[in-house]
Amino acid sequence: MKGRQSNRPYHFNHCIMPLIIHGLTLQQRKNIFRALHTVILLLSVALIVFISYEIFNDIAFLNDNVYMTFQLCVCIVFILDYCLSIWLADNPRRYALRNIGFLLISIPYLNLIDLFGINPGAEVLYYIRFIPLLRGAWAMAIVVSYVSTNRIVGIFASYLSIMLLVLYFASILFFAREQPINPGVPTYWSSLWWCALEMTTIGAPVSPFTPTGKVLAALLAGMGMIMFPLFTVYLTQILRKYLRHPNRLNP
Repeated sequence: MKGRQSNRPYHFNHCIMPLIIHGLTLQQRKNIFRALHTVILLLSVALIVFISYEIFNDIAFLNDNVYMTFQLCVCIVFILDYCLSIWLADNPRRYALRNIGFLLISIPYLNLIDLFGINPGAEVLYYIRFIPLLRGAWAMAIVVSYVSTNRIVGIFASYLSIMLLVLYFASILFFAREQPINPGVPTYWSSLWWCALEMTTIGAPVSPFTPTGKVLAALLAGMGMIMFPLFTVYLTQILRKYLRHPNRLNP
């Protein structure tokens, strides 16, 4: 036993991990993961509210010290969550590699751009501010699946939550880019209605003027073609389940 252990390369995690993993049961680790995802979700909701307020009030986010500080704090918490999740994982190296995307979308790019005086262009800066919200969308899908009663319901609820988030993000993007020049988008609600029609592949009577609007039209239609068949499969499975067991229909 000693010979086997001596052949392994020494890592700092080999001293830390037994205290963290072996000292916690599987259920305790699950509870910690759930708490972490819930914190990420709450911070993401706060970030969404912040971004929405600035878009609707036409505030220059790079000049808003409160927003920049808040996004920096949120991104730091996201990175700490990623590091702590690695420590709690059964296989830290595998977890780190499989979830490296979480780290990449948690980096405070706006703050780094402002710190080093980089000027990638106003259009690019506008989109970069939405990158941390991708981490929040994934956290929402995980939290929703946790509270679901079974696996099928959890998957369905996760897809539905992601679809609603994408719908909202697309609507504020479309509103911010189209409203100043497109007479067919006088209010945010017209933007939300346009995105909903595009996602259901019905098609909206308003044509986008900007490159952003045209890209959103293609992305929303493609997402609708992917997501709505999943709902059909889910409803079919429920119907088949209850047809096999009719007594389950009774309370």
